[in-house]
Amino acid sequence: MLTEERREQFKKDVADERLRTDRSRHDGALRIAGALLMITGVVGAFVCYNISLAQDDIRNVGSLHIMATGFVGVTVLGAALYVAAALARVLRLWLLRQLVESQARADQLAAALKG
Repeated sequence: MLTEERREQFKKDVADERLRTDRSRHDGALRIAGALLMITGVVGAFVCYNISLAQDDIRNVGSLHIMATGFVGVTVLGAALYVAAALARVLRLWLLRQLVESQARADQLAAALKG
């Protein structure tokens, strides 16, 4: 069976079972928030680093480096949110596929036992 045929068969099976295939209402928001946090963290760390280059007092430079490290943490948090939302979507689709396939197997078994 070709990939397109399998995809169409899967969509038909999901429609026949009347299962919800739409995304969770939080997936899109988490992915957008994660992307924004990643961008904010990278830009903030770069700005703090550039500002620290113009400072003469070592205390100011140290404070800006600490702030830049905090922005790196914001970047990591954003990446974690983005990956978690994307992984949740993939796992939801995988679970739906497993459900449809197990239902088809159960139907085949029931038909074999009746026949």
